[in-house]
Amino acid sequence: MRKLLLRTLLCGSLIPMLAGANTAQRQDVQAFIERIANSHNFERAELKRLFQQIEIQPEIIDAMNRPYEAKPWYQYRPIFVTRARMEEGAEFLRRHRGVLQRAESKYGVPAEIITAILGVETRYGRHRGKYRVADSLATLGFDYPRRSEFFLKELEEFLLLSREERFDPLAVTGSYAGAMGKPQFISSSYRHYAVDFDGDGIRDLIDNSADAIGSVANYLARHGWQRNQPVAVPVQPGENAPTEMGRLKKPDVPVKQWRQRGYTPEHTVADDLNADLIVLENENGPEYWLGLRNFYAITRYNHSELYAMAVYQLSLGIKRRHQAGRALMSYD
Repeated sequence: MRKLLLRTLLCGSLIPMLAGANTAQRQDVQAFIERIANSHNFERAELKRLFQQIEIQPEIIDAMNRPYEAKPWYQYRPIFVTRARMEEGAEFLRRHRGVLQRAESKYGVPAEIITAILGVETRYGRHRGKYRVADSLATLGFDYPRRSEFFLKELEEFLLLSREERFDPLAVTGSYAGAMGKPQFISSSYRHYAVDFDGDGIRDLIDNSADAIGSVANYLARHGWQRNQPVAVPVQPGENAPTEMGRLKKPDVPVKQWRQRGYTPEHTVADDLNADLIVLENENGPEYWLGLRNFYAITRYNHSELYAMAVYQLSLGIKRRHQAGRALMSYD
């Protein structure tokens, strides 16, 4: 797939102006344009031309109201933790082994974790979303009051990103929530955590796997990933262990205390590591894990224990298949 068009912001677009488009005439949009022009030295006329081509799409709001993370674990897991996605991940890891090893060495994040995030987010770059990012952010910023402040800020970040990276803001597509590229970074994350990992002078998360790999690793490292430390461990609750499902929080209770509360880890884990109790809903009853600091780091990418657990379990499957493939190659 060809590179993003390196064009000057708002100096025209390959997408023609939509007949009857009226987004730029809205008072709230005009106020936004005025604020952005004053704050960041954008040309008002250019911003107006841009917003004349932006569409408010109600289906984006419908999608926001039906997130995957609202599903129970037993329905969420089969979407992402599949044999096909593991096999594709092992192939991605094999194909990009050198870049992944370099990212792991620099940032401390294992290759299979980086790969699994790309697998969950976009199936290794294949499915990156069908909505124009400008449409998604404008729709949610102006017509989704519950999170309007967040998405208007992301729209502002997207305009700045487009100017900084010199791409056409109407040519970039992504998710209904405005995430873009192989790793599905939102605009603020793109600006602050994307890296030029192949040294070509461009931070390209749309078409460049090396930049995507390095950027995912950098993001996790900046959000507290601990090198050579575990992610999560399944536990068995004792008869009197408290089993209430709480909100996801930063791990602040040592494993030793979880043992004292009646939770027995199924694998060896150091008693002094901090952890949080993760309760997953299965059809035949709950499943209990201790999520450690690296598990929490994954939830900074997507604030859901379901997401983090899917990434972790997919990474284990990718690693097993990759190692099995290497063993077969050695045997041959």
